[in-house]
Amino acid sequence: MSGVMDGPTLQEQIEILKQQLAQTQKLTALGELVGTTTHEFNNVLMTIINYAKIGLRHKDQANRDKCFDKILNAANRAAKITNGVLGLARNRSAGQEPTDLVQLLEDTLVLLEREMNKYRITVDKRFQPVPFAMVNGNQIQQVLLNLMINARQAMPTGGRLVIKLGLDAESEMVELTIRDYGCGIPADKLPRIFEPFYTTKRGPDASGKGGTGLGLAMCKDILDAHHGRIRVESTVGKGTSFTLKLPIAGAIAPQGAPPPAPVTWPRSTPGQPPVGTS
Repeated sequence: MSGVMDGPTLQEQIEILKQQLAQTQKLTALGELVGTTTHEFNNVLMTIINYAKIGLRHKDQANRDKCFDKILNAANRAAKITNGVLGLARNRSAGQEPTDLVQLLEDTLVLLEREMNKYRITVDKRFQPVPFAMVNGNQIQQVLLNLMINARQAMPTGGRLVIKLGLDAESEMVELTIRDYGCGIPADKLPRIFEPFYTTKRGPDASGKGGTGLGLAMCKDILDAHHGRIRVESTVGKGTSFTLKLPIAGAIAPQGAPPPAPVTWPRSTPGQPPVGTS
């Protein structure tokens, strides 16, 4: 024996690189959001300062109560912003745990609110009561950020972003759909969008986001690690819809949630099947 330990196998090296890439993607997403959230937080501080000054100038109780209400609302808004950034920055858990997807979606939308307003994107939330999902919150938030930013970029002159959340009782999964009404993806490019380094964009947009070809590949890897599914349907000129399916944490399902059904995967759909994981 030579006394020298064998190094990691090729597969182990690939897994290590995937973990490093995932961490890099997370830090990139966090860095992209810092400018947006810092600007928004500054606006909140200005609101607090201005109403504090008004309250100091006016001695009557009615005006002061109104100022206190405005200050309290602004402070609560600031707390949501900082909690959203901290939630993305910290490791909620190294593994998967029961997670409230409604709250995760709301936290993600807080981080993107200013960006959506800037580009005149109206967000249409259609959330149904669903059980908690068994996921890694940080990783799924990265997926949500990526898909929502992609949707915003697909509508450069503004538009509507629809986010649906519901329960697919037949497959025992929570179903989450992110739908834009933008430019759409050509049919010949659709089968390749989950390939690493493949992109339909011409580099980053004016905000500095996108164009690397890593975002959707990472989304697929994350969904695969969760034993979930991701599929896409798109029509040029009409928009794109991404649907995620994530396993429920049945042990903590909210009261009134439908009982879980046996897991089945209907694989046949009318017409051409959507692109996604199998």
